[in-house]
Amino acid sequence: MAAGNHSTVTEFILAGLTEKPELQLPLFLFFLGVYVVTVVGNLGMITLIGLSSHLHTPMYYFLSRLSFIDLCYSTVVTPKMLVNFVTEKNIISYPECMTQLYFFVFFIISECHMLAVMAYDRYVAICNPLFYNVTMSYQVCSWLVVEVYTMGLIGAIAHTSCMLKVVFCKDKIINHYFCDVFPLLEISCSSTYINEVVVLCFSVFNILAPTLTILGSYVSIIASILRIPCTEGRSKTFSTCSSHILAVTIFYGSAAFMYLPSSNITSMDQSKVSSVFYTIIVPMLNPLIYSLRNKRVKVALNKIMEKRLSCILKDF
Repeated sequence: MAAGNHSTVTEFILAGLTEKPELQLPLFLFFLGVYVVTVVGNLGMITLIGLSSHLHTPMYYFLSRLSFIDLCYSTVVTPKMLVNFVTEKNIISYPECMTQLYFFVFFIISECHMLAVMAYDRYVAICNPLFYNVTMSYQVCSWLVVEVYTMGLIGAIAHTSCMLKVVFCKDKIINHYFCDVFPLLEISCSSTYINEVVVLCFSVFNILAPTLTILGSYVSIIASILRIPCTEGRSKTFSTCSSHILAVTIFYGSAAFMYLPSSNITSMDQSKVSSVFYTIIVPMLNPLIYSLRNKRVKVALNKIMEKRLSCILKDF
């Protein structure tokens, strides 16, 4: 990714979240705490699912992959943002910026499709329970995960390749806390028509396809739940989906707010706030949502903690 071939700048300055000095330290401590919880929560979820044999099912297989994606795209964004709070100028080189863009796009698109795969898994479990083990075999689950990462790879290559052709010569200050597509296009002095077409096409596909899959799955799920005669049975069945519904609502809600056009002059500041939510807060919330609202995860966690405690007591 040689910068000299395509751009007159060799580095950018990330504007960050705020320019107010009095907010730098409190925000640094807050987001550092959020990032620590994100790392511990997602690594803990991956480890818990790996160690607990009764969590070796398709649902938790996909959940461990979701935790991996959350951990990765939070790590792509958060550490560099934290640097911005403790330095006067948060400089990022051109190759580093393009690398950050590549991995961010890869993981964010993968997250969209992983949430759709998880919705399909719940659809099969509730609407076709007798064929669940056959339909969601280990081989099928592995291929679905490969498909998720393939979608992310295609999107990342397309967006980054087009961005490498953009000439940046007007301004090198990116009005954001990381290298995202729209803030980069704002400081271009060459035509961004191709980039905008690519953004439109990939956004339509990577948002519309997962959204239709999720909506279609839950329409069928709700229809199946309503056919269950007893209230307790309906409540128990729906509870298996509640964590996923909450995670989908938070992720897509904040992402939609980020990318919907706004006529307000503070739209970029609003975009920063919403992007903080889905790039930093959502990866922290997902393991909490799936652990606090999932009985099997809580049971598995209690068993592992009891085993560790018994081992410690034996040593004494």
